[in-house]
Amino acid sequence: MVESPRRYRLAELPRSISREETERLLKTVDRRGPTGKRDYAVLLLLVTYGLRAREVAALRLEDIDWKHDRLHVRGRKAGHSAVYPLVPVVGEALLNYLQQTRPRSAGRALFFRALAPHTPLSWQAVSLRARHYLRKAGIKVPRPGSHTLRHTCVQRLVDAHLPFKTIGDFVGHRTPDATAIYAKVNLEALREVALGHGEEVL
Repeated sequence: MVESPRRYRLAELPRSISREETERLLKTVDRRGPTGKRDYAVLLLLVTYGLRAREVAALRLEDIDWKHDRLHVRGRKAGHSAVYPLVPVVGEALLNYLQQTRPRSAGRALFFRALAPHTPLSWQAVSLRARHYLRKAGIKVPRPGSHTLRHTCVQRLVDAHLPFKTIGDFVGHRTPDATAIYAKVNLEALREVALGHGEEVL
């Protein structure tokens, strides 16, 4: 009888990418056309706030509070809503998309298909666009998609030594374990060990 391999809690490492890879990813977006303007804003939302694909797809025009520079994300997985400061680069990308390329529609969805029929962008499409640009940038990760950028946002916050509770609240994690897995990836410590100067780290 062959036993199946034992699975351990928190055994799977997050599939995040580096800051350099993130910059390379964003540079692959051709922002001259309507699709690129939309996709650039989508990618920034994913990597800046760690939003899920379905949360990006569910955004509506009224969720952007231009007067107070805030972004509202309603009905998150953990059962609450979140309010974020609207980072200037994200606000500029959204404004550029809204003013120049968002299809005219009576619908209140923020993001629409660039080609007819101009229906609201689905969460599947959000994830597929992220996968498209990851591959275009030559970035190899397991199961590339929108969650790659979500993981990247969380890992950046962990590396900044923010408390897990703060990080979990920021990205809408349901349990502390969902955030704790990122503590397993301490790249700087691993580099020191690999170079033979990190005995005190172990």
